[in-house]
Amino acid sequence: MSDEELMAAVILGDPHAYQALVRKNLPAISRYALRLVGSRSESEDIAQETFLRLWTAARKWDPAKAKLTTWLHRITHNLCIDLLRKQKRVSLEPDFDSEVSSEEARNGQFSNALRESAEAQGDSPDREAREAELRALGRALNTLPEAQRSALLLCHYQGFSNKEAADIMGISVQALESLIARAKRGLRTQLEDFRHD
Repeated sequence: MSDEELMAAVILGDPHAYQALVRKNLPAISRYALRLVGSRSESEDIAQETFLRLWTAARKWDPAKAKLTTWLHRITHNLCIDLLRKQKRVSLEPDFDSEVSSEEARNGQFSNALRESAEAQGDSPDREAREAELRALGRALNTLPEAQRSALLLCHYQGFSNKEAADIMGISVQALESLIARAKRGLRTQLEDFRHD
C-alpha cells in the first residue's frame, strides 16, 4: 500500500496501517533524532512522540505539500530543536561513534560529501584507520551548531533533497545551502585539528 492509502486507513483508526508506517519509517526517524540530540533515551522518546503525532494528527498531513517521510522528519526536527533549546545544549556528546559503523560507510549509506571530509588527508585502507576516521567525523559533527548539523544530516545522511531538507527545517533553500557550506568548512577545520592532536 502507498503512504497515502496507509494514512487514509490511519485516519479511520486502522492499527495495522499505523504499525506498517511505524515499521517503514522508524529506523530513519530514530537515526536522525539520535544524531541530532545525542542521547539514545531522548531520541527514543522523540521517535515515540513523532509516531504518536502521526496517529493523533494524521489528518494534518497533506500529500500535495510534502512526502510522508518529509512530514515525519519535520515533526522530529522540531521536537529535537525544542529539546535542545530547553536544555540549552549547543555542543552535544552523542553516541554517534557507536552508531556509524564502517559497514555503513562501505555500503555507501554515509554520504560522499561527509566521507570526503573525513578522508581529506588521504585514504585509510585498513579497518582501524577507517573507524578512527568515522569517530573523528562523529566528534567533528558534534561540534557544529544544531542548524548546520541538521542540514548536513538531512541532506547527506537521511538522503533528502535540498528543498525537502529546507522544508523540514522551515528555512529557504538558500539558507540551507549556506548552512551546509558553513558546516563543511567547520568539519574540515575540526577534522584537521583532530588529526594534529
